[in-house]
Order: sequence, then structure tokens, then C-alpha cells
Amino acid sequence: MLAVRTLSIMTRPTTMASTPSTPPSPQSLPSKTTSLRTLSSKKPRNILTNPIPEEDPKWVPLNLSRSELYLPLTFPTGQTFKWKQTGPIQYTGVVGRSHLVSLKQLDNGDVGYYFHCTTSDSESAAKVALLDFLNVGISLTEVWESFKASDKRFAELAIHLGGARVLRQDPIECLIQFICSSNNNIKRITMMVDFISSLGNYLGAVGGFKFYEFPSLERLAMVSEQELRAAGFGYRAKYIVGTVEELKSKPGGGMEWLAALRKVDLPEAIVSLCSLPGVGPKVAACVALFSLDQHHAIPVDTHVWKIATRYLLPELAGISLTPKLCNRVADAFVRTYGKYAGWAQTLLFIAELPSQKALLNSKEEKSPNSKKRKLGGITKVPKE
Repeated sequence: MLAVRTLSIMTRPTTMASTPSTPPSPQSLPSKTTSLRTLSSKKPRNILTNPIPEEDPKWVPLNLSRSELYLPLTFPTGQTFKWKQTGPIQYTGVVGRSHLVSLKQLDNGDVGYYFHCTTSDSESAAKVALLDFLNVGISLTEVWESFKASDKRFAELAIHLGGARVLRQDPIECLIQFICSSNNNIKRITMMVDFISSLGNYLGAVGGFKFYEFPSLERLAMVSEQELRAAGFGYRAKYIVGTVEELKSKPGGGMEWLAALRKVDLPEAIVSLCSLPGVGPKVAACVALFSLDQHHAIPVDTHVWKIATRYLLPELAGISLTPKLCNRVADAFVRTYGKYAGWAQTLLFIAELPSQKALLNSKEEKSPNSKKRKLGGITKVPKE
């Protein structure tokens, strides 16, 4: 018998300002795209059928301190576009394809979890899937200690940005998300990912957001390029359709092919990923880092280039980024931070986000060390 759990409805966060060329959400698409809704042979399932209680759910602690996992520095930072903020310091998403779960930062700093729908047989599997997704096999504290020993600036940042963890996502989900991210903004990427997700089986609603199983390759293969273009995907439509076709043709299937890239060297993984339509070196590095256990993969874009030339390769400041220089940037990160260089790059990237730069500046203004000066949201101590 299905044991249904539900979470109290939270107020949906205020949406961002409108962005030109933003595709419509799945619920507001024009009628010509409704065929996307009828391609599935299965009737959507509404698992959350019980009335949602007024009281807070009973959060189960993960026994992860704030220094190991801080939700606001992990989820809304560009690693994944599928998780939603459904309450104060609370995020909701799907793990293991079908387990709808909310995470909340508790008052004691720990993270609590709550599965909205499990059975006695699947609850243990759901927790295993959650822990795998959160990459808990890696001690963030230990990794950061090595970073702080090799980089004084990282040590300064770590005081304020603890708990910024790299996730271990499903490779297919991660790949499709980052194809959508190419030359795009976060609001538009999120809407595209929401549309793709809505093609899967419906799991339920939390905090005003609807959640779905991510569609299988077979389900995605039923969607045409024209339908994705009508939904606002632009040129990315042909890349998604082409990548799905390529993955379906792989020996053993695309899931097995992608999972096997977790066991090869990073250069081989990057070359393999770049063989897929619409996947270039940056998208490949993102997929490798966030889903394929390639912890020293460095996604290099103009933002990371600025970080590198400011702190790691100052001699290249003022030079335009080229593919050859991307490799040099990646090598510089690995030389400085070692086998988990991608985790260090992730934190340095987060530190450059406008919201975090403002927070860092605010904290530094309250610092008793008046000799410090701010540079791009990161403090530097001037030479005496």
C-alpha cells in the first residue's frame, strides 16, 4: 500500500524580471504545442493525493553539518536547474528518477530531508539515491582543508562560503540541462528544463511547483525538433533531438554509455561527450564535473577566465580567451588545487555571483581588519 507523505504548501518565490526571448512555461504554451502533452502512452500519475497538512513535516536529519552542505550555496548556483526553492532555506527536487524529496537547513545547521512519497520497500532505496546525489562520500571539510593550505585567498573565502558542495547528478538529466544552458540565461534555461521535465510522469506539487520524473530517452525520442522550437528552444532543439538519437544508438543504451564515462580518464570523457550534437568543451566539462565523477574537470567560460587571469594567470590579463587558453586555465586550476580542482573552481565561481559578492562585501565591511580592501567581492591584503 502506498504510504503517501505530503508537505505543507509554501509561498512560491517571486519570479525574476522578464527576459527577452524567454520561452513560455509548459503550462502556458500556445495550443500548437499541446501535442507534446499527448505523446506519452502513460496517463500522468498524481502521487500526492492526500490533503496537504498545515503543520511542518517531520524532518529527518542527514547528519551533515553546515560546513558539509549549505543548501543556498549548492542548489541555486548553476549546477542544476531542476530543484526549486519551496520554503525558507528549503529546496525540493527528484532523486533516483522517481523520489520526490525536500531538503531544509535546520536551526542546528544540519540538513533535514522529507520524502513526499515512499513505500516501506522503496524508502531505503530513496535515501541511498539522495545520499548519492549529494555526493556524501566526499568530505567537503577535508577537501577544503587541502585547498586552504595551498591558497590563502581560498582560505579567506571558505570562512564565508562553507558548505558549497558539488552534486552527483544523473548523467542524462545533467547532459540535457547543460545543452539547454548554451549561450543562455538562468531564467530561460530553467523554463526549458521545466518543459523537458514535464514530459515525464507527474509526481506531485510542492510549494506551488509541479514535479515530474525526468523523461526517459525513449520518451524524449518522441519529441520532434519542430515541437521543441515551438516551445522556444531555438537552435538548441536540433541538438537535443540529435543527442537523444545518438544516445539511443549507443551499444547498451545511452545510460550505460554515459555511466561508463565515470571510469575513464577526463580527456577521454571530454572527447566522448563532445561527439554528441551541441556539446562543446564547456558543456562537456560541466557534465563531467557534475555527474561523471571527474572532479578535476574545469568548465571554462568568460567568468572563469576572469577569475583565472585575476588570481592564477595574471600574465594573461587583457588577452582574449581562446580554446588553447581554456586548456591552460584548466591546467592552472589543477596545479593549484589538485584532483578536486573542479570543486575549488565551483566555489570561486559562486563567489563571483552578484548575490554572493554583495554578501562578501557586507561581511568585510564589518571586519575589524581595516587594512583589507575589496577586489571583485574578494578581499585582498595590500602589501605593506
